[in-house]
Amino acid sequence: MKRAVIIVDNGFEDTEFAYPFYRLQEADFTVDVATKGQVDTKGKHGVAANATVDAQAIKEADYDLAIVPGGRESPDRVRQIPNVLQFLNDFNQKGKVIASTCHGPWVLISANVVAGRDVTAYPGCKDDLVNAGANFKDDAVVVDGNLVTATHYRDNAAWIKATLTQYETINQPAAATAV
Repeated sequence: MKRAVIIVDNGFEDTEFAYPFYRLQEADFTVDVATKGQVDTKGKHGVAANATVDAQAIKEADYDLAIVPGGRESPDRVRQIPNVLQFLNDFNQKGKVIASTCHGPWVLISANVVAGRDVTAYPGCKDDLVNAGANFKDDAVVVDGNLVTATHYRDNAAWIKATLTQYETINQPAAATAV
C-alpha cells in the first residue's frame, strides 16, 4: 500500500492542496492530511482540509511521499512545527519524494533539505532559497533527485505528473541481475 501525506495549516492555496489530494488517490495512494493538533483547516478560498493525522506526530516510516503546498500563510505556519521539519529531513535522508510548490519550499528551507539542490518556487521565495544554498531555477517544475518543486498552481498538472513519475523512478524494483 502506498501512503502519502499532505502537510498544511490555515491559508493554504486551495488548488495546491485539492489537486494532489485527488490525483494521489487516483494513483492508488492512501492520502493523509497532517495539520497541527489534527485540526481541520481551510484554504485561502475556503476549501476544507479535513485532518486525519497530527503534524506533530507524523513519522517518516509511515509514508512514501510527502506534499507541502503553498499559499504563504500555511507554509509559514507549517515551518514552525519542529516535528514536520524533522519528518522532512528524515524523508530527505531516506531519498523519499518530497513535492512542494509556490511558497511551500519555505518549509524545505527550514527543514534544511535545499542546500546544493536545484529547486523552484514562487518568484518571491527566490532570495530565501538562494540564501539557504539552493540553486534557484526559473522553471515551472524542477526535479532534483527526490525533490520535486513547482512555481504556481497553474503548474499543478505538470508538478504532480513529475512527482508521480519521480516516485515511480525512485521506487522501481531493482532489475534482476544475471548470475
